[in-house]
Amino acid sequence: MPTDTSPGALPARAPLAPVPGEPVLDVVIPVFNEEKDLGPCVRRLHEHLTRTFPYPFRITVADNASTDRTPEVAAGLAAALDGVRSTRLEEKGRGRALRTVWSGSDAPVLAYMDVDLSTDLNALLPLVAPLISGHSDLAIGTRLARSSRVVRGAKREFVSRAYNLLLRSSLAARFSDAQCGFKAIRREVAERLLPLVEDTGWFFDTELLVLAERAGLRIHEVPVDWVDDPDSTVHIVRTATEDLKGVWRVGRALAVGALPLDRLARPFGDDPRDRTAVPGVDGGLARQLIGFCTVGVLSTLLYLALYSALRSGSGPQLANGTALLLSAVANTAANRRLTFGVRGRERAVRHQAQGLVVFGIGLALTSGSLAALAAATPHPAHATELAVLITANLAATVLRFLLLRAWVFPERRGTHARTSTSKEGR
Repeated sequence: MPTDTSPGALPARAPLAPVPGEPVLDVVIPVFNEEKDLGPCVRRLHEHLTRTFPYPFRITVADNASTDRTPEVAAGLAAALDGVRSTRLEEKGRGRALRTVWSGSDAPVLAYMDVDLSTDLNALLPLVAPLISGHSDLAIGTRLARSSRVVRGAKREFVSRAYNLLLRSSLAARFSDAQCGFKAIRREVAERLLPLVEDTGWFFDTELLVLAERAGLRIHEVPVDWVDDPDSTVHIVRTATEDLKGVWRVGRALAVGALPLDRLARPFGDDPRDRTAVPGVDGGLARQLIGFCTVGVLSTLLYLALYSALRSGSGPQLANGTALLLSAVANTAANRRLTFGVRGRERAVRHQAQGLVVFGIGLALTSGSLAALAAATPHPAHATELAVLITANLAATVLRFLLLRAWVFPERRGTHARTSTSKEGR
């Protein structure tokens, strides 16, 4: 994966303050051999923005190594229309074109759309408005909302829905439409996010959205009206193959914590009430308790399943110790990521070692409880053993949370706002 060279955590979102004479929005149109459609597309988009968009704008034609007259058409449009420019790339790739133009743009809101203008342009202002107001970090058009009106063939409909189902099942994506060529992003978010995106082709959109979502950035979805272009040159099989490779690569990177997504985290909330500390109340406690309880329930079920499986072939003490050890390793790893928000491999071994100390305390409590039960009842029933172990584990759970919070992961205490501020000061 690419190395992140971007600065520290993002500041709180705020409404944009337009600068007179400078564009607020830069709409990129990536093209490859589109000499026929480019002119009508740009003129229609330019007329729409001139009529409806309340701020200065720019349209950038990004030519991906076209071999027809596309560069000449783009240059002619730039000369004839105010606010239109063109740029030429010598290598193909929609993602490469968007990365190049977005990285060099001075507009605070960056967008792109396909040259066929399949998406109704009336959705453009609703797409970028949440970014201008400071409400959201990215915005996407979705053809899969109930209120969207879409005209396309059965094959493309099936491919689109199957792909988004794959993203939900494999990468836990919650956004509804990764492939719609109608997206926008705030520039400060793009500056931090683009260095982490590796793909330069059609998977670029998906990778951008998955990383943004995993980093906790806010993605706004706009239902769109969309009419399929029957002359589209997208090769479905080749694109699907590349997308599957991308899903595997990104999923593996997320699984091993290879991406520094915590550097993209916003402060918790932009409402002043979220940034105001309440005396005596730790803003991060409720979130951590929810995460810890969720992990605790799952790890307890894992522990009980392991204990029951091991108990038939060994004594209660050995079964308890083995089950508790395995579930403790899983518990520490899950709490590290989900409850206390620690990503990456840094200090992972140390955290597991400290987790094992906490495990030792839990082992002492549960083993002591089993010993006391054995002393009271020489041959206790299996159900009685489980009841005693559950009671002992509840006591150990409270102590485990306190130790994890105060000793193992002390750097994650407090609200997101304080975490982000401390990172910016380093």
